[in-house]
Amino acid sequence: MIQIRTSCPEDVPRQRELWQLAFGDDGAYVDNFYHTYYKPERMLLLEEDGVVQAMTAWFDTDFVVPGRGRYRAAYLYAVATHPKARGRGLAGQLLAGADQMFQGWNIPAVTTVPAEPSLHRFFERNGFRECFVDGQFSASREDWVIHPEMEVLERLSPEEYRKLRERLLAGVAHIDLPPEALSYQEGACALLPGGGLYTLETPHGRAALCAEGMECGELLVKELLCLPEDLDWVLERLPSLLPKWSFAWRTPRGANPFGMLKWLDPEMERSWDWSSTAYLGLAFD
Repeated sequence: MIQIRTSCPEDVPRQRELWQLAFGDDGAYVDNFYHTYYKPERMLLLEEDGVVQAMTAWFDTDFVVPGRGRYRAAYLYAVATHPKARGRGLAGQLLAGADQMFQGWNIPAVTTVPAEPSLHRFFERNGFRECFVDGQFSASREDWVIHPEMEVLERLSPEEYRKLRERLLAGVAHIDLPPEALSYQEGACALLPGGGLYTLETPHGRAALCAEGMECGELLVKELLCLPEDLDWVLERLPSLLPKWSFAWRTPRGANPFGMLKWLDPEMERSWDWSSTAYLGLAFD
């Protein structure tokens, strides 16, 4: 017998087992999720004959569409099936059950970022379509130019980062993240040197940067937001401002497929312009 349900505290050890089997994240990374964001209702489970075999976390976000409005959107995260239970369609059943729950909670949209490119087809089969894009760039140590100017990065709280983020994304279709989600990101940033939620004064305003250290020794600027006329200025100064590792960064200005959208509201599904794109940004990947 299969049951789709929200989790309870007694499920946490099994959830952690599934998470580490599926994604290989270390204990500190998983601990951060449970310390900053987890609540039982934020984890949906597929239970088969009394055993939890699949799970997904979800973040309660808003899809901001200029000219149309704000729509509550469930961002699916850490969709995982136990290795011994794969190949039987359990993840698809979990997503279908999650859709029913979200509809009951008056959530009209669902978003996700597939963990790897091959999973885009899986999500397509389950009703998702490409929607969210970004620009992804990288540079090596050989490309660095150290600027003598003494610009300083300032750390922001999750609440402060959200306010600045929303100001910089005004006029852009995007996902607005709640402070608790940004607290989870802040905790992930703190796991390795150089990470954090930052701001920087620029010639025409302020930039927002979310930087996270990677085990490979690369510093990933998971989100870089600023006015278009300030982007080159900021990029030129990143090596001076952050630890001297190799860099990669993401911005809203690009066409790289990143995240997917499914409308649960039939009218929105019919009227949505699927040739348009939006920005998701922080996916906690």
